[in-house]
Amino acid sequence: MHPVFYERMDSSMEITRDTVIGEIVENYPEAMPVFQEIGMHCIGCAMASGETVEQACAVHGVDPDEFLDYLTKYLKTV
Repeated sequence: MHPVFYERMDSSMEITRDTVIGEIVENYPEAMPVFQEIGMHCIGCAMASGETVEQACAVHGVDPDEFLDYLTKYLKTV
């Protein structure tokens, strides 16, 4: 969707370890680079988008709490 017409579905969404990645990307497409930084390059594939933050972090060897802290800070800057 063109950025001019994009409207966030839920700008007050709380992101936790149990939040599904597809839901995050749907609400915050600008979060994609953060997921790519941990090696999650297939963010659009069915398996990746259905995983929770905790599951994705486990697969990629990343501490979920550190990742969530980084993601939250990142989203406040964009």
